Amino acid sequence: MLPGFLARTVEALLRHEGRSLHLKAAGAALLVLLVVMLTGSWAVVAAEQGARGAGLTTYPRGLWWSVETATTVGYGDFYPVTLWGRIVGVVVMVVGITTYGMVTAALATWFVGREHERRGRIAHQVGVDVRALHERFDRLERLLSARAKDG
Repeated sequence: MLPGFLARTVEALLRHEGRSLHLKAAGAALLVLLVVMLTGSWAVVAAEQGARGAGLTTYPRGLWWSVETATTVGYGDFYPVTLWGRIVGVVVMVVGITTYGMVTAALATWFVGREHERRGRIAHQVGVDVRALHERFDRLERLLSARAKDG
């Protein structure tokens, strides 16, 4: 049941018309992060089961550890003591860091794109040809630097 739901969700994220590529990638990365945190919490509990000094012996503890590891908070209240538990931890860390980086970049790109569109609309409403304006500024800069060299 769950894999079918995940497949449909990923397909909906990637097919949504009008959504930019970076937002699709960020959405898919968040979904991957969710899956990695859920499976990582199960895997770390399985790896730690029966190990001496293990604190990650229940799924709720594993889930809490997975969330704090993916977000790089790392309170230190729970940590893996086995090799396989630490390998799971590395995977959860790398996916978490990558995902949050992608989401941050996607949001920043979205905000910059909206501001660029807003400025373009304003220039269009005022009747300013932005390209011609840039060309004039470039020509003025060339004239001013030529005068500075001559004088």
